[in-house]
Amino acid sequence: MPLEALRYDVTPAGLHYLLIHFDIPPEPQGPLKVCGLVEAPFQIALEELRRLPARTLRVTLECAGNGRAQVSPRYPSVPWLEEGVSTAEWTGVPLRTLLEGARLKPGARDIVFRGADRGFDRGIEHDFARSLVPADALREEVLVAYAMNGAPLPPQHGAPLRLVVPGWYGMASVKWLQDIEVIGQPFDGVQQASSYHFRSAPGARGEPCRLMRVNSLMVPPGIPDFYGRARTVQHGTVQIAGRAWSGAAPITGVDFCDNGEWRKAVVDPLQGPHAWQAWRISWTARPGEHELACRATDAEGNCQPLEPPWDLSGFGNNGIQRVRVTVGR
Repeated sequence: MPLEALRYDVTPAGLHYLLIHFDIPPEPQGPLKVCGLVEAPFQIALEELRRLPARTLRVTLECAGNGRAQVSPRYPSVPWLEEGVSTAEWTGVPLRTLLEGARLKPGARDIVFRGADRGFDRGIEHDFARSLVPADALREEVLVAYAMNGAPLPPQHGAPLRLVVPGWYGMASVKWLQDIEVIGQPFDGVQQASSYHFRSAPGARGEPCRLMRVNSLMVPPGIPDFYGRARTVQHGTVQIAGRAWSGAAPITGVDFCDNGEWRKAVVDPLQGPHAWQAWRISWTARPGEHELACRATDAEGNCQPLEPPWDLSGFGNNGIQRVRVTVGR
């Protein structure tokens, strides 16, 4: 997502960030299957799903690898700088409705969500799949979505159906959803057991990536250089605006920095429990070279670190954004 799109409360579908592991599968993909350790397995077509009671939620999604390019040495995967985050309004049926209709059996341990996108990762051929334990899957805000920003899902965003898991990094929101399977043991698929873990060293077991860490970004002020993207601003009062978010709790504060001097920004009220929050501040731009930064804190006391936290795969980098600006007369 271009950082200037932070101006939008809701990111237009064509500007919403994308991470697609394999190919975008063709449509249609058949009815959604709910199977495994359930009393009443079933299949449901899109038309039937759309007749069920629906919810629309404004949800911020962020790639777990967002900011990876700022960690050194960099992991050789998608070289995100700061653009792997966006907010959309998703409409669909609460996953809980489907699971309650299927009636989980007592031995249910994990719920697996499989997409129709298939390929190789780590030398293993598989459909992209992730899982949630029943307690997480049954949260009322988890959706099986069929619309984005009031329109049918675009192909690149998972049409005809996708999962949306608010608060979690984006890998949990499986696109092109084709089946939901309840199993009696922890899911050991590639994208669950091997990928998407915070690890400090090769071979470490690590901790699974789940909730988005507290983070913030600003719209870079002024105008950019074409090749190097260096920013130039005319001197005077400049309005700085940005967004802040956390998967753990609402944002309680954002601080803005100019060459090491920190000031409190104004944080706008929540527009939804799962969406980013706008913040703003007036900056007096004086001629010379400046480094601007922003730093968010959430209601649980989590605060962005000044430097990127080390992770072997570059996951979860919520180190502060730094923007170098030249102010002219």
